[in-house]
Amino acid sequence: MTTTMDRRSLLSRAALGATGLVAATAMGSLAPETAFAAGSQFADAGQPDPNFAEGLIMGRNQDLLQVQGSDGRLHRIQLTGVTSVWKLRPTTIDQAKIGDGLYARGVLLPDGILAAEAVWVNIVNLTVDITSISRTGVQFDHHGQKVVGHVQSGTTAAVYNGTPAVSDLSMLKVGRHAQVIGAWRPGTNEIDIATIYTSN
Repeated sequence: MTTTMDRRSLLSRAALGATGLVAATAMGSLAPETAFAAGSQFADAGQPDPNFAEGLIMGRNQDLLQVQGSDGRLHRIQLTGVTSVWKLRPTTIDQAKIGDGLYARGVLLPDGILAAEAVWVNIVNLTVDITSISRTGVQFDHHGQKVVGHVQSGTTAAVYNGTPAVSDLSMLKVGRHAQVIGAWRPGTNEIDIATIYTSN
């Protein structure tokens, strides 16, 4: 098991430009569900986890992201050679764009920069009611707001009653409650669907 000091050393070297052979996913899961668990951890009671950041990408200087948090804080997030990036599916660091939202987990360096171990771009986690189903998409009601979900071939999956995820969406039913994890299309009410959790 990788210790905190080992992880800090690896990410610090990566942030300084050293190339590592270990992928960041060896230190933690890149599964989209992990993004939301990370945000609920606290270093001290009542204090946000210093090794976690969220917000909108406001600027980018090569691999250094400037991020405006939803609480108004400014974050500097360093993407490294060992940063794992999720944007609907595992991808590369060049897919993080200005205007995107993100969650990031990593190690806070002494200069205040977060050396990112994992970044989830435009990730959303919504509780919804299914209002319409077609071959290419599923429409949802999220607390009175319409959300258009796009099915992505080879990626979109459904989990029925806690069973393993399957690509077969035929058991989805209009009127059912669901939880949807996906990637938001900035500036729209549309998402690309990663996983739908529901009962059938």
